[in-house]
Amino acid sequence: MNRLFLRFFALVMLSISVATLAIYASITLFFGDPLEEVAQQQASGQILLLTEYVDQAGPDEWLTRLNKIREITHARLELIPLQSAQAKVVAAKQAQLMRGEVVIDVAGKSFYRRVDLKGERYIGSDEEVIHAQELPINVAPVLKTEALRYIIVALCLLIPIAIWSSTHWRGLQALEKVADEFGAGHLKVRAQTSERDSIYPLAQRMNQMATRIEALLEAQKNLLHSVSHELRTPIARLEFALELLRNAAKNPQLEPRMQAMEADVAELNALVSELLDLGKLDQLDHDAKHNCSEIELSDSLKNCVAGLQHVLAEHQLVMDLATDLGSLRADQRLLMRAVSNLLRNAAKYTSGRIWLVAKRTDSTVEIVLEDDGPGIPAAERERIFEAFYRLDRSRDRNTGGFGLGLAITRKAIAAHGGQIVVQEGQFGGARFIISLPLQAP
Repeated sequence: MNRLFLRFFALVMLSISVATLAIYASITLFFGDPLEEVAQQQASGQILLLTEYVDQAGPDEWLTRLNKIREITHARLELIPLQSAQAKVVAAKQAQLMRGEVVIDVAGKSFYRRVDLKGERYIGSDEEVIHAQELPINVAPVLKTEALRYIIVALCLLIPIAIWSSTHWRGLQALEKVADEFGAGHLKVRAQTSERDSIYPLAQRMNQMATRIEALLEAQKNLLHSVSHELRTPIARLEFALELLRNAAKNPQLEPRMQAMEADVAELNALVSELLDLGKLDQLDHDAKHNCSEIELSDSLKNCVAGLQHVLAEHQLVMDLATDLGSLRADQRLLMRAVSNLLRNAAKYTSGRIWLVAKRTDSTVEIVLEDDGPGIPAAERERIFEAFYRLDRSRDRNTGGFGLGLAITRKAIAAHGGQIVVQEGQFGGARFIISLPLQAP
């Protein structure tokens, strides 16, 4: 918002400046340079002496009168060759000089004028020019006056604009705050404006959009939650029916099919559990207090690894936990669920080695998990955290999973006010970095 206001202010000042320059250029083009007119008025005494006293003298008295003017005026009058004068006069005023008119040099505080156009004064007078210097020309007061006028005009424009835009400014700031809170997960927040506010139509449309988004997300959560719960009952019936069928059939030939059916039911059960966990995380408010407590992070990570020995048994796990990890206020079950998901993911794709590193900084705790597997393409590193998204869609259920683990991991980390990013590891595999604030949200 501050940058927007500064840009608007700069645009107004630039517009005033351009308008001032355009006015000056237009006046100069049609009526002559105003500064030259001021300079000519200031040097009018010397010009009058030249035209009314010296020019009225005959050829024999012309130089004599010119010398007398030199004695009574502070200006310095010199006769210079016409070629020298042409070299000093700007191209736009060459014709004016050749016509015998007075050519003002404002910066040099001087003027030029030819002595004679036809050589009637004395021999060679048509090739000489009077150069009057050190004239009482001072356009600084005029420039100061113009600068003051520019400032007054700018203030007269900017003050009403600032007053008029202040309401817009406050309204836009309020909308910005609402947008930030809505983006942070506070779906109930709405912009509070009156019908007299200029941004009222925009705020109303923003509120309508927020209401629709909230309704869609709520419907999605309810559907996911309801379907997951509804699936639990038929899955339980299938498990019970399969058990009864096994006891009743007692047929060894049916056993492989029975086991395959039980595996399918177990997979459905696991999927429902994942969906329910994901739904619970979606329902957590950004500022909700979970089952937070002070946990010893090092012990929690070691216990998490110990609980996954059946998964990690075939791989080499390298743990490097800093001695100063200390305690962290967090939901231990939720946080270790995120770490567990990453360890399972690493075990699934590693070539043999997994690294688990944890360290503490002044404001955060950083947990890094890395493997030496095939890695994750840069274009896919953000999408892997989407629900049901899998890198290799040709994988079967034995390797591909449901595509919910990393989605649950990100939501669990976000619930603690942290972030998770994925990079290319130094061994070519995937490198997941979890950053958790020391002070819980």
